[in-house]
Amino acid sequence: MKKVKVQAIDLNKTFGSGNDRVVAISDFNLEVKENEFTVLVGPSGCGKSTFLYMVAGFEKPTSGKILLDGKPITKPGPDRGFVFQEFVLYPWRTVLSNVTFGLEIAGVSKKAARERAMRLIEMVGLNGFENAFPHTLSGGMKQRVGIARALAYDPEVLLMDEPFGSLDAQTRKVMQGELIRIWEKMKKTVIFVTHSVIEATYLADKIIVMTARPGRVKGVIDVDLPRPRDYTGKKYLKIREKVLGLLEEEVMKSLGKTPTRAQ
Repeated sequence: MKKVKVQAIDLNKTFGSGNDRVVAISDFNLEVKENEFTVLVGPSGCGKSTFLYMVAGFEKPTSGKILLDGKPITKPGPDRGFVFQEFVLYPWRTVLSNVTFGLEIAGVSKKAARERAMRLIEMVGLNGFENAFPHTLSGGMKQRVGIARALAYDPEVLLMDEPFGSLDAQTRKVMQGELIRIWEKMKKTVIFVTHSVIEATYLADKIIVMTARPGRVKGVIDVDLPRPRDYTGKKYLKIREKVLGLLEEEVMKSLGKTPTRAQ
């Protein structure tokens, strides 16, 4: 039985105060198992990214706690890698030097940093582009650099905040397949945020459906399907429909409307 890698216990997060107070997450409880690919879906503003930022250590809970291997998360650390939605690359650095940047700051020797970066660049399918600058790369290629950079520390947990949201449909589909290939090779614990139920069902071992703000766990759906997954398969479509059923009610609530889908 896999051990619990990340655990949220009675988690609450509030922004602002007085009339400007916003409760983003309330009474949020979740367990993510080691090497598990967990995907969070929910209405806009439900706290998906806020939760990811707290796991990363960028934000602190208002109350409750988040544990990594049983220990409270209090700050960012190399045991967690983060891939942002936007292509957060240094435009004056090459692909190689973008990937080695964090390693250099951490005091890793130039030789060791370069060797590790080159292995990752090859793994994400950018071999031959190590000396290219970001402005010469496509969106998908830029995000491959972001993934390689996040993996450079060899983190135990990979956090991904809608990393393919700005890509065109075909590139997004290719990147989903590439991500699964990388994950199967490295077997990291992944927590992935998306608005796409199709993407969630294609990628996840487990899908967490969140309520409209304040964000809580509305449902947990195990996706027990072999990979690569068939978008048209009956079991895939059944799981996708179940996720949509849970999600639609919360989306309608967030819009102040009555759900139309039978639950």
